Amino acid sequence: MMHPPSRQASPRLSLALLLGLAAATTSHAASPGRSDFGDTGLMQTPTARMPPLGHAALTLSRTAPYRRYNLFFQPTDWLEAGFRYVEIENRQYLAADEDRNNLDKGLDLKLRLLEESRYRPQLAIGVRDVAGTGLFGAEYLVASKRWHDLDVSMGLGWGYLGNQADLANPLGHAFDRFNSRDGFSAGGDGGSISVSRLFSGPAALFGGIEYQTPWDPLVLQLEVEGNDYQQEPQRNDQAQDSRVNLGARLRLTDSIELHAGWERGNTAMLGVSFSTNLATLSQAKRDPQPVRLASAPAEHDGDWQGLNRAMEENAGIRVHRLRQAGDEVTVEGSPTRYPSLAESEFRAGRLLHNRLGREVETFRFRWEQRGMALRESVHDRQALTGAVRSASHRVEHRHGLYAHGALTPARGEVLFENDPRGLSYRLGPMLEQNFGGPDGYLYRISASLDAEYRSSQNGWFSGSVAYGLADNLENYDYIADSDLPRVRTHIGDYLAETDVGLTNLQYTHTARLDDDWYAMGYGGILETMYAGVGGEVLYRPFDSDLAIGLDLNWVRQRAFDQGFGLRDYRTWTGHLTGYWQTGIEDTLAKVSVGRYLAGDLGATFDLSRAFDSGVRLGGWATFTDAGSDYGEGSFDKGIYVSLPLNAFFVNSTRERANIAWQPLTRDGGARLGRRFGLYGLTRERDMARYWEDYDAALP
Repeated sequence: MMHPPSRQASPRLSLALLLGLAAATTSHAASPGRSDFGDTGLMQTPTARMPPLGHAALTLSRTAPYRRYNLFFQPTDWLEAGFRYVEIENRQYLAADEDRNNLDKGLDLKLRLLEESRYRPQLAIGVRDVAGTGLFGAEYLVASKRWHDLDVSMGLGWGYLGNQADLANPLGHAFDRFNSRDGFSAGGDGGSISVSRLFSGPAALFGGIEYQTPWDPLVLQLEVEGNDYQQEPQRNDQAQDSRVNLGARLRLTDSIELHAGWERGNTAMLGVSFSTNLATLSQAKRDPQPVRLASAPAEHDGDWQGLNRAMEENAGIRVHRLRQAGDEVTVEGSPTRYPSLAESEFRAGRLLHNRLGREVETFRFRWEQRGMALRESVHDRQALTGAVRSASHRVEHRHGLYAHGALTPARGEVLFENDPRGLSYRLGPMLEQNFGGPDGYLYRISASLDAEYRSSQNGWFSGSVAYGLADNLENYDYIADSDLPRVRTHIGDYLAETDVGLTNLQYTHTARLDDDWYAMGYGGILETMYAGVGGEVLYRPFDSDLAIGLDLNWVRQRAFDQGFGLRDYRTWTGHLTGYWQTGIEDTLAKVSVGRYLAGDLGATFDLSRAFDSGVRLGGWATFTDAGSDYGEGSFDKGIYVSLPLNAFFVNSTRERANIAWQPLTRDGGARLGRRFGLYGLTRERDMARYWEDYDAALP
C-alpha cells in the first residue's frame, strides 16, 4: 500500500500539508460550493458551475451510512476532475477477513459545454464513478443560471442520479441499447470503464437553488434529487421520506468551508472542505537586492574568488568556469536559486559589468546541469546595461539577446575554475502515506538524511538513510489475488522490518553525446526495494516540443531489512518514452512503452499541465498484458502534484516537493523508482517562460 520515496531529491509533503501551506500563502475569491461527492454542486446533485482555473479541494462528508473523502482539481477552465473514496459503514470490506468497513473508489469528470451569458445558462456534462467499481456510477447533463443572489440549477441524471426514473431515457428513441442499464458491480477487481453503461437506463430530473444571504459567508441550499435510495449498492437500501434536501454552507476562511444539511427527509449531513488555488500560489520575496550598476566599466580587479561568491550569493549561479576570449566573457555554471534564468542573467550581468574592463563587449551564460551543457544565452554588454538603467532601452536589448542549444566546445583563457568535488547533505522529515485501500490510512513519519558526493563535473555518489519515527504499518495486510511476482506488494514488509533503512546508495554519471543527445548511467541501491544497474539516453532538440528517451535496467530485489542483502527475484525492465509539449493549456503528454518489474508488457500514459505559479498537476494510467493477474484495480492510475517551494518561502529556491497519490499498490504495471531522470535534468533545454520572465527580472 505504501510507495517508494519520491525519486526527486526534494521534501515529501502530504496533501493536507500542501493545502495548509497554500492557505497560508494565497487568497482567492469564494468558489462554488462542493457537493457531498466533492464536485461542484449542491448536496447530492452536481451543478454546471466550475471553480477558477487551478482550484484544488479536499472534501470530507458524512451522510449515514456513507463517509466520503473527495479530492478534486480544476486543471483547465473547462474540465473538473477528481477521485473519491466512499467508506460504507454498515458493509464489511468484501475481500477482508477482518472487521473493517468496505471502501469504494471512483473517478469523476465534468466538462463545461457552454459558458453562462446574460440570457443563456451555463451547461455541463459529467460522469461519476467512471473508473471504479461503478457502485455509485452516474451520468448527467446540467444547466445553471444566476439571478442576483439566486443560483438555479436543473439537470437530467442517469444511473445513481436517475433511480427515481421520472422519464424514459430520451436517448432510447435513437438507440435501443440506452433503454436498459447493467446491474451494479459486486466489487470485483474494479477499475475498468464500462462504456456500455454510460447514459443508459431510465432518467430522472434533479435540480436546486442556492441563495446567497446578506451575510456573505452563509449560503442556503434547496435541492430535489433524482435518486430513490431503493437500488443502493450491496443491497444497502435506505429509507427516503422526501426527495427534497435542505442545506447550508458556511465559509470560515477563503480556504475552509463547513457544510450541513438534512437529506432524504430523515438524515443529517455534515462536511468540510479545504481548498486552495494551485495557479496563483505566490510569496513575497526577501532576496538580496541586485547590486547597483556602476556608472562606468572598471578595470579587471582580479578578485575572481570574490566574483565567484557574488555570483552564487546574489545571482544564484554556481560557477564552474569563467573564460575570456577577446571581447567575450563566458560564464559556465548551473542555476542554484532563482527559478527564472532571466533573473540570474540580469543579476550576473550587473556583477560582470562592475568587475570587467572596457574591452569586454559580450556576456555569454552557458547553462549546465550535472556536467551536461544545455544552452547558452548571449547578451550585448551595452544593451544589457541600458535595459537595466531604462525601460526605453529594453526593446533594443531584447532584439539583440539570443539563446541557442548548438554548443561548441568553450574557448578562451580560463580566468577562474571551481573544483567540482565536494560533499553536501540535508536532514529533514519525510512522510510516506497511502489511503483508500482495505487497510485504511497508512502512514510512516521518518527522519531522512540525504547526502551527495560530487566526484567530478559529470559524476556523483548519492545516498539516503531513513529512520522511522512513527507509523501504523501494523494495519498493512496483503490480500490481493494475483499470480504475478510480488514486485511491489512486499512494501509493507520493507517498511515494517526495520526502523533504519538505506533507501538509496548509487553512483551516477552523465554525458552529452552530441548537440541534442544526452546519456546517463547508474548503479547501486536504486530505491527502497531494488538494487541494480541501468542507463538512459535522451534525444531532446533545443526548445523543441518533442523529445524521446530510452531507459534499460537490470535489477534485483533487496532484503526486507533495507541493508545490503538481496533476495532471489531479479529481472530487467525498461521503457521507450515520448514527450510532447502540446501547446494546449501548458500540457505535457508522455507515453512510455516497455517491460515492467513483474515482467508484464504495456504502456503508461501521463498528462500534466503547468500553471503560472510553477505548480505542475498531472495524472497517469498504466495498462499491461497482466490481465486478470493484475489484481484489484485492473490498471494502475494515480495523480501527482509537483510543487515549487518558491511559492511558499520568502527566499527564492528551485527546490520542488512532489506529492503522488495512487489508489492501490499492486504488482502489475510497477515501474522502477529511479532517483534521477534525464528529462528533468535537461529541463533548461526548453526556453519555457524565459521571455515572460524578462520584464519581471528588471526593476
